Amino acid sequence: MMADSDPPTLHWAGCTDVGRFRSNNEDAYLALAVDGEGVRRLGKYGDADLQTCDYVVAVSDGMGGANAGEFASQVAVDKITSLFPRSFRSAAGGLQIGFQDILTQLFAEIHAELQHLGQSYEELSGMGATLSLCWVRPGWLYFCHVGDSRIYHFPAKGALQQLTQDHTHVGWQYAQGQLNERQAREHPGRNALQQALGGKTQVLNPCLGAVAYEPGDQFLLCTDGLVEGLWDRGMARILSTAPQAAEGTVAERLVQEVVATDGRDNTTALVLSFR
Repeated sequence: MMADSDPPTLHWAGCTDVGRFRSNNEDAYLALAVDGEGVRRLGKYGDADLQTCDYVVAVSDGMGGANAGEFASQVAVDKITSLFPRSFRSAAGGLQIGFQDILTQLFAEIHAELQHLGQSYEELSGMGATLSLCWVRPGWLYFCHVGDSRIYHFPAKGALQQLTQDHTHVGWQYAQGQLNERQAREHPGRNALQQALGGKTQVLNPCLGAVAYEPGDQFLLCTDGLVEGLWDRGMARILSTAPQAAEGTVAERLVQEVVATDGRDNTTALVLSFR
């Protein structure tokens, strides 16, 4: 792990595509810079100095009738912009609040907002969203996740690792080693969510974790559209081109390959690289 006094530079890049068969995009993604004074939305790609700000990135996949899914994912990422700075300022002010408490509370408030909207408006009834979020600080990346979007870690010296577990029975079986990647991908119940923000989820139990990173490490946040269209080895193949790639092209290549070869669903990729 890098010393806190000498953090590497963070590079981020995001890309989303409606796919070849859908009429609207129910995916959304977000990149924020956060400090004690406030929050700033970031563009599709860029570089950042970790000595001056923390960074928050997230992907969300909405679900619901009509345009409710598109609305749900947008509410999820928009709520991060308004809610996270409040918790961040409490932690920066010296209060003993751990990353687990901050992220659990953030997800709980987004969950409550989506449920409130779903109960208040007939056209939004039952809407929900997945959410996979990373909070980047010097030396450490904290993550929180609900649903079947995913977060992967691709260390500079090592193989691609799935950090999150899909909140499905199939995802649990895969994490326990009862199914291999092919069996999990072909299982008819792979998309049957047991946890989501909003919707019918009564007791929220997000997946939380912390990872120390080194220069050369990468993290991929993606929706299930990318997972359905690209095997883990395909993700690793494209991510391995990152050191030679131009700005933003790694995320674009991930999404473009999926849309060209599959394209049945909305597809979103957000890549973090430490240099």
